Amino acid sequence: MGDRLVEWDSNKAAINKKKHGISFQVAAKVFLDENRYTAIDEAHSDEELRYKTIGRVGKLLFVIYTERDEATRIISARRANKEERMIYYVSQNAYLSRDEIDF
Repeated sequence: MGDRLVEWDSNKAAINKKKHGISFQVAAKVFLDENRYTAIDEAHSDEELRYKTIGRVGKLLFVIYTERDEATRIISARRANKEERMIYYVSQNAYLSRDEIDF
């Protein structure tokens, strides 16, 4: 994301941390993953264009965000589920370790 500012609503961040155990401060690091996978979140883009990104910050995270003016605004963040982990690895033709796969 280059030098873009990453921001969020502090109330939404507190709710997200309680619900998913992921702080937006940690989630913002997903944009540093050069191998991150990003797509338009078509299911939630009625009022504004939203994106979904899967990237590694220790574990794989799934982050929903939008672009506003000069800032990336995080809306939600959680650990990536099995399907999202597969998308991340398939997008890179990467090897999946046993730790990343739920059998």
